[in-house]
Amino acid sequence: MCTFFLDNKMMNIKEKIRVIPDFPKPGIQFYDITTLLCDGQAFRETIDAMVQIARKYNPDVVVALESRGFFFGPVIAYQLGLPFIPIRKEGKLPYKTYKETYLLEYGSATIEIHNDDYPKDQKVLIVDDVLATGGSMTAAINLVNHFHPKDIHLLFLLELKALNGRKKLSKYTIDCLLTV
Repeated sequence: MCTFFLDNKMMNIKEKIRVIPDFPKPGIQFYDITTLLCDGQAFRETIDAMVQIARKYNPDVVVALESRGFFFGPVIAYQLGLPFIPIRKEGKLPYKTYKETYLLEYGSATIEIHNDDYPKDQKVLIVDDVLATGGSMTAAINLVNHFHPKDIHLLFLLELKALNGRKKLSKYTIDCLLTV
């Protein structure tokens, strides 16, 4: 299931996202959210909408993926008064980690999470900016599963519908503010 929020406010937010063709390589359409982040009101409305969605799942912890998920995940965790757990690119965390490698639309990457003994049986909200092929989120879910969560819910700013990432993640509840 994927919920879309396409009222007038969200349409204005969609207009704040710049599309850059052929980045980082020919054939890729890159959705640059820095233009959204630079508009204080649009960023506030985006965060408010994401927090509203997050509340309905009553999570125990918020997890987000480096790098652009970090624009949203920590703020959502802060607003909800919850712990925030980062998933970072390989080599960025200073302690022992679990690792997961996945394919991108334009290469591969490895992400990590500290292997601290996070409490088990928690409701986890994983946040990222864009749902594309679902590869990075699948890797993130694999990392979170090391801690035996009770539930996992996924929250994205934007879904790139043509890349069909939702299909790869179909056993999870997915919420997206926008779709293109």
